[in-house]
Amino acid sequence: MILKLFFRETRPQFLILSIVLAFLGIAIAWYHGYFHLGYALLATFGLVMAHVSVNTLNDYFDYRSGVDKATQRTPFSGGSGMLPEAKLQPAQVLWLGLGSLLAAALIGIYFTVTVGWQLLPLLLVAVFCIVLYSPFILKLPWPELSAGLGLGILPVLGAYFVQSGTYTWPALVAAVPSGILVHNLLFLNEFPDVEADKIANRKTMPITLNRTRSSRIYAALTILVYVWIVAWVAAGVMPVFTLLGLLTIPMAVKAIKGALRFGNMNYLVPAMASNVMVVLLTQFFLGIGYILAVVF
Repeated sequence: MILKLFFRETRPQFLILSIVLAFLGIAIAWYHGYFHLGYALLATFGLVMAHVSVNTLNDYFDYRSGVDKATQRTPFSGGSGMLPEAKLQPAQVLWLGLGSLLAAALIGIYFTVTVGWQLLPLLLVAVFCIVLYSPFILKLPWPELSAGLGLGILPVLGAYFVQSGTYTWPALVAAVPSGILVHNLLFLNEFPDVEADKIANRKTMPITLNRTRSSRIYAALTILVYVWIVAWVAAGVMPVFTLLGLLTIPMAVKAIKGALRFGNMNYLVPAMASNVMVVLLTQFFLGIGYILAVVF
């Protein structure tokens, strides 16, 4: 029973993101001539452990700050609910988060030793983003940038580096959409939490800019993802097959329309669902595009 509760605490439905991020980074590396199956599997597991740490530590700090008690939970925001419902104790969730972080760190250290020390700065930034996000970064302006970096761009670049042993500008270009998408994943999910987040003196964009401005910024950033893909395909940096990422435009339009009508949860919650699909499928299709470019 306790194992089932721990599993639910990790919010497994959202861990798909880390798998997709690893897949994209590995696909980009394969396109550039690098592929090691064992490293690919180990790196993916490491990213999943890092994501588990993010989810559980956020739950722990949200509970301790009192945010959980005031949060309007949705299927996509508001945490796992394990602590407010007293199904787990705070200490249990804290140790789960720290244990997951340790597992991810050990895998990162292994790759630093076997592949290259250049991975270390990336790992340190990632740890900073994970550990300090809820207690510190959320109280700084534009905290969403940390999520876009730490759970978007860096995982893709890390998965690429593990395969190739180097960083390249084409890999960074390919990772930027992930940064924007993950930024937007958190961004839109913050809309229902505005009043609760104010309790902890958080400075999320929907609070500092208000939700009207934030909904427009969300729309602009979503559009930017597709403009970015088309522009770099046209420039010859990304393969033409990555235009498959444009297949998610209809879902993005639905997400934008719902975000602009944020005052009505009947529109906002479906928009959040569409946003999740845009984040996952756009990156998945980009990875497929890189693989197709190798095959054909």
